[in-house]
Amino acid sequence: MLLYTARERSPGRSGHVPDQPGPADPTAPHYEDAMITGLAALALHGFSSAPPLPSLGTIDVLVPRLRRLRSTGCVRIVRAPVLPAPERLAGVPVAPVPRALADAVAGLADAGTVRRLLTEAVTGGHCDAAALVRELTAARLLDRPQVEQAVNSLVAEGRAHAEDRLYRMVREYGLPDPLWNVDLSLPGGPRLGGLDAYWPQQAVALDLDTHRDDRPENRRENRRDDGIPRAEYSRKREHLERLGITVVRIAPRRLRDAAEQQAAVIRTALMAADDREPAAYVVVLPR
Repeated sequence: MLLYTARERSPGRSGHVPDQPGPADPTAPHYEDAMITGLAALALHGFSSAPPLPSLGTIDVLVPRLRRLRSTGCVRIVRAPVLPAPERLAGVPVAPVPRALADAVAGLADAGTVRRLLTEAVTGGHCDAAALVRELTAARLLDRPQVEQAVNSLVAEGRAHAEDRLYRMVREYGLPDPLWNVDLSLPGGPRLGGLDAYWPQQAVALDLDTHRDDRPENRRENRRDDGIPRAEYSRKREHLERLGITVVRIAPRRLRDAAEQQAAVIRTALMAADDREPAAYVVVLPR
């Protein structure tokens, strides 16, 4: 299968022989510009919700867009302008989970199957929700109802996990207890926005930053994972800071991978409150 995709790499080289194994690994076959993707890749990654390899009628193979190859027999060619870095599983190059999922979902109409695959990807620790949504966005799959429903459910679940990690971080690293999940507004004035945590004495606000974990890519309409337009989110932060409120943003993956570091950031912001001008008075209400 991969020998087929490796045979003709560029115009005028129809007789080109695929590169052979090098001295570092003389027994392993070497393939350039081709990798397993789709359901077959998910099976190789160990997904229990993916069909076993022997039951698949076709195997998806990801190749560069300019490769002159056609689907044939059990091989279905999938093209990409830029290939991701493959992972080697069972001796063959395999697309990383987010890309393999996008290619698999592109050919699925059943909402239950889509939901099971996406859920296993995140809850099984294969990838995070942000990476998955980025890949689905790039593949233009979020307009499909079965994909959008699964992603919305996944994002909500991911936010719940992030909130749990935030509660645990405050407790385990001895931070002062904040007011959780509040809305701020000016007295008799407009609403300033919702916050995941707020320390009123120090005027420090914390917002779980779910807009692609600090990466520029976004879902359609330039929205964060929680559905708030990014421009609106930026305006909220700027308004709070003009009122003297320090806003700390934390990406969910940083809570997961570097909780101690994030706790230090919050503690520093709280300690710096004595050196700042007093913040404007705001009304704090439960969200």
